[in-house]
Amino acid sequence: MSRPPKDGAQSGDWPGALFAALKRAEIRHVAYVPDAGHAQVIARAIADPALIATALTTEEEGIGLLLGAWLGGQRGVLLMQSSGVGNCINALSLHANVRFPLPLLVTMRGEWAEFNPWQVPMGRATQASLELMGVSTSRADKAEDVEAVVAGALDLAFNGECATAVLLGQRLIGRKVWIK
Repeated sequence: MSRPPKDGAQSGDWPGALFAALKRAEIRHVAYVPDAGHAQVIARAIADPALIATALTTEEEGIGLLLGAWLGGQRGVLLMQSSGVGNCINALSLHANVRFPLPLLVTMRGEWAEFNPWQVPMGRATQASLELMGVSTSRADKAEDVEAVVAGALDLAFNGECATAVLLGQRLIGRKVWIK
């Protein structure tokens, strides 16, 4: 188990800014695989009675869930870690064939101050993998950029029925340490 400590994290309430962008975009479904980087956003989603927060066993389940929400007239977002992007490659072909809004918010691993070498390969391949599958990617590495970058990706996803991903950099999230 890991957790993000205070050292190295960007100042500012970036999880609050991210959540505010979700609310303004009228998101009703938040699909997620539990993740320390998204922990505050997940907790807010669970606590908000206007949202349906769905814990997934694997990230690719979220793609089908978001398609179902869209077909039912509601907006959703998928929260995941960069290691989960690899699990989604086949499922992303659903978007290529059906075209529906598919916003992904991805906390990055395998970057700055990573303690787990198993996270590095997918961390390096995340952006390129998403782009090869036709997902428009953007990145936020500073707390002050999160709200605007997420809002822009949500607008593109829902106005253009596009797949978008915001990569939330490891410097933004903060240094993770192993809990013994």
